[in-house]
Amino acid sequence: MRNKKNYNILIVDDEKEYSKVVSMVLEDAGYSTETCYNGEEAIEYVRNNEVSLIITDLRMPKMNGEELILEINKIKLDIDILVVTAYASIESAVNTIKNGATDYFVKSSNPEELLIKVDRMCEMHHIKKKDEIILKNQNLGDVFLESNNKEYQSILDICKKTADTNISVLLLGESGVGKEVIANYIHRISIRRSEPFIAVNCQEYPDGIVESELFGHEKGAFTGAINSRIGKFEEANYGTLFLDEIGDVPLSTQGKLLRVLETKEIERIGTNKKKELDVRFIFATNRDLSLETEKGGFREDLLYRINALTLTIPALRDRREDLPDLIDFFIKKISIDQKKKDILLEDSVIECLLEYDYPGNIRELKNIIERMIALSDNGKVKYNSTLLPCIGNRNKRDMITAQEDFDFKFARERFEKEYIETLLMNNRGNVSKTAEVMNISTRQLWNKISKYQIRH
Repeated sequence: MRNKKNYNILIVDDEKEYSKVVSMVLEDAGYSTETCYNGEEAIEYVRNNEVSLIITDLRMPKMNGEELILEINKIKLDIDILVVTAYASIESAVNTIKNGATDYFVKSSNPEELLIKVDRMCEMHHIKKKDEIILKNQNLGDVFLESNNKEYQSILDICKKTADTNISVLLLGESGVGKEVIANYIHRISIRRSEPFIAVNCQEYPDGIVESELFGHEKGAFTGAINSRIGKFEEANYGTLFLDEIGDVPLSTQGKLLRVLETKEIERIGTNKKKELDVRFIFATNRDLSLETEKGGFREDLLYRINALTLTIPALRDRREDLPDLIDFFIKKISIDQKKKDILLEDSVIECLLEYDYPGNIRELKNIIERMIALSDNGKVKYNSTLLPCIGNRNKRDMITAQEDFDFKFARERFEKEYIETLLMNNRGNVSKTAEVMNISTRQLWNKISKYQIRH
């Protein structure tokens, strides 16, 4: 068996002769072992050393095996624990499994049987570690792109067909549906894949800053420009530039952006020197840009320039067939990140997660599961309003859809308003905390509060 040397074993037993026998059997098989003769000594050793497996006696002075298991699980959750017990204490050994032990071994049995158990645990340990590494490094985008939804699959097919072109793409969809994931996917399967992918959220920058961020500036171009700086256009040269929330770009900057798209040239702020660009542009917004052009908030000529290929990303509620896989992915990944073990969801929680509409889409799903796991009790997640505040009143959706004269936009906005009101109430009117839960900027939330005239 491979990797035995990386599977460090700590033997905890006050019977020194038995400890020596176990240590000899395991080291002859290729394992590294250390020995402690009481629980307190073992805890100190675990705090300061890497341990993969603890083999502990159940009955010991000062601290018994059950107490040791409880203390070890407070320190590290990824340690295997094998309880060694006498025949008379098998029932107690079984009970320790409920408290975090992995398995048990009867002391009077052949030590070679112990080795078989340890070999099996070592193999499972390395399989689990390998799976965890894969999961930790797994990009959400990769999971998100494995869809059973026909509409979403059709979008992916279009992305594949147009990936190697320079056609401008406009991605539409609600906040949190994964527009950046799609943009990144287009880049990764294109001939530009070895060049930079630069993502810019235009909503994050104040009006006076966004232009400098995009175009860059020369030293002394304006107050505070103490050094020259390249902009996002230049950073993305030969690669892909993703401009999210393009509808929030101020009108004055829209004209300059249009010029860049037409001439494929830029000028840093503070200079007349032109620089040629070779960039693939992908844009995204959750706004109705046609409506914005009618209002005078977005240039019509720019809209025609950026929407050569328009893709509307479906909301999570419209691709419910993907929910089980996404929920499973987030539970596994987040439990690893939070160092939580064996997360178990009650049926009522699973039902809620599958029925909820997720106005915040993927971001909201992730936030909900993060909160559930963080507040779980010994790995168990039960339904309550603290864990799932935004799911608490599930019949709101039914109230809205029951009205035949409500169009979709009205229904969605009404739901979003009620969703924000609920979160603000749960967070006692704290806008910053509510924005964090929603995974949007404080500025975005204030805009929504103003739009819906929400009192808080």
